[in-house]
Amino acid sequence: MATDILMPALSPTMTEGKIAAWLKAPGDRVRAGDVLAEIETDKASMEFEAAEDGILGTILVPAGREGVAVNTPIATLLADGETATAAPTPVPAAVATVRPAVAAAPAASRAASPLARRMAAQAGFDLAAITGSGPQGRIVKADIEALMPRPAATQAAPVTAPAPAPSGPGARQLADLLDIPYRLEPLSGMRRTIARRLTEAKQTVPHFYLGVDIEVDALLALRGTLNAQPGVRLSVNDFVIRAAALALKQVPAANASYDDGGILRYERADISVAVATPAGLITPIVKGAEARGLADISAAMKDLAARAREGRLRPEEYQGGTFSISNLGMFGIRQFEAVINPPQGCILAVGASEPRPVVRGGALAIATVMTCTLSVDHRVVDGAVGAEWLNAFKALIERPETMLL
Repeated sequence: MATDILMPALSPTMTEGKIAAWLKAPGDRVRAGDVLAEIETDKASMEFEAAEDGILGTILVPAGREGVAVNTPIATLLADGETATAAPTPVPAAVATVRPAVAAAPAASRAASPLARRMAAQAGFDLAAITGSGPQGRIVKADIEALMPRPAATQAAPVTAPAPAPSGPGARQLADLLDIPYRLEPLSGMRRTIARRLTEAKQTVPHFYLGVDIEVDALLALRGTLNAQPGVRLSVNDFVIRAAALALKQVPAANASYDDGGILRYERADISVAVATPAGLITPIVKGAEARGLADISAAMKDLAARAREGRLRPEEYQGGTFSISNLGMFGIRQFEAVINPPQGCILAVGASEPRPVVRGGALAIATVMTCTLSVDHRVVDGAVGAEWLNAFKALIERPETMLL
């Protein structure tokens, strides 16, 4: 009997996706762990592996289809000797069949597909305690999915308040009425997510802002000295990431998030760094930055930024984070205020470094100055805590040698 292949949840927050490409054709033999398709989520493109052996039957969702809900049948898998029949009626996500849990069995180690390993790591599962259903006991995606808690099939969808009605005609309606020429560019999944999250952040998070001017001449001099070494190429942003993480270690009250159940006090500084991509903004994470040196942070950031622009980040590389940085200094922006990245409590907006007049010992002088603005969620971080963190960050940037200790 043909088995439905369902649209997978490739990340904990994924609700729908797009089939970017099918890598197998109807009639192709597939084995557990073979890559069937490339699926685009709201932030990245990921490989989708077969959960079991068989022959690919009917493709129900063609490449290019957007907005395919998780658990929607996208293809069928046939057993040996079966032939494809008429396409089955897609099963709604709410009543999709749930696989029974796989009984755990102790083992010293288990062979697992790359996707299964990633999913197990995200969920905190021990592969050694899972019995695989693939060939020779190989652990595949279905084995991990079977262990994950699922909502009841009859659970009602959460009721959300309707969006406020627009006070006037929408942009497209107005342009049509006034005969203004335009080109309509369809929204990508990433752009829809950005719009939703930023609207949510500004409507539900009580922002306040703290700004400070920081002299960076000493930092630029140290950077020049370090970059003179073979194989070293540090950016100002690498120092900013390191200083932000160390400041969070010094002022842990700023490394926090608000939750209805209480305030989360993070014990590690995972720094999300805004990166512009053709599809929109994404924030890859430098994890545990307080324990990483400048060269390590620099290498990690170069790799994350490159893969972010190519849409190849794994969900765990851009979901989460405890604090964000948005740097527009390279575009000549002197000062700006960033929108908080929920559920984080703070985001630092970094402006351009430029020569400015300063007063030293009662005399006028010229220094290279950078303006930084901290956006703060007032539910979790008070003004005094935000100011204490900014002062710690400023001291580290103005005395960059302390970051090397």
